[in-house]
Amino acid sequence: MARTILGRLSQLLRANVNALIDSAEDPEKMLDQLVRDFTNSITEAEAAVAQSIGNLRLLEDDRDEARSTAEEWGNKAAAAARRADQLRDEDPGEADRFDELAKIALRKQISFEQQADSFAGQITQQTEMVDKLKDGLEKIRRKREELVAKRDELVSRSRMAEAQTRVQEAVRSVSVLDPTSELGRFEERIRREEARVRGMEEVTASSIDSQFEELDELGDDLEVERRLQALRGPS
Repeated sequence: MARTILGRLSQLLRANVNALIDSAEDPEKMLDQLVRDFTNSITEAEAAVAQSIGNLRLLEDDRDEARSTAEEWGNKAAAAARRADQLRDEDPGEADRFDELAKIALRKQISFEQQADSFAGQITQQTEMVDKLKDGLEKIRRKREELVAKRDELVSRSRMAEAQTRVQEAVRSVSVLDPTSELGRFEERIRREEARVRGMEEVTASSIDSQFEELDELGDDLEVERRLQALRGPS
């Protein structure tokens, strides 16, 4: 399990987050998924670290017990050897029996020493595994924190860009310089109406001027008639 978790952590740490984001149709969803992947891996790694540490402590207990037992058998072998020496002159047969007991105790001592050495080797391997898991766990935690910060930054920038785009579109839609906009068309109608009014004013002014011109011409005719009458004298 621990090696599987290590492989998964290594794969995540090697992942090119920027490339994944750039190739994603929806970067926000991709970032959310990456955060979930990192979070799940952290949870699994924490469980693996705890289990590995537990196994390490068991191995240490077994090693300590094997060492203690080996020491006890060593003490028994020494006691049997001393007793054999004491009985060597008085009772050689009994001395030989204690010698055999000492040998049996020594074999037990050697067996437990070998067990302790075996446990020590396993402890070394397990310690290396625990250290790797702890290191990978710490790296993946930092990576997740960086990813969350990057996600928040990118999402904020994305939403700001969307808001700016909407503002720019709104500005363009009401721009009076845009001939296709409603304001542009409305302004054009007003200009045409104003031009029509000025035209009517000019027409009206022209009509009034012609009427006054007719009055002037009529006045001239009357003056001519009056003067002609004066030339003729009283009738």
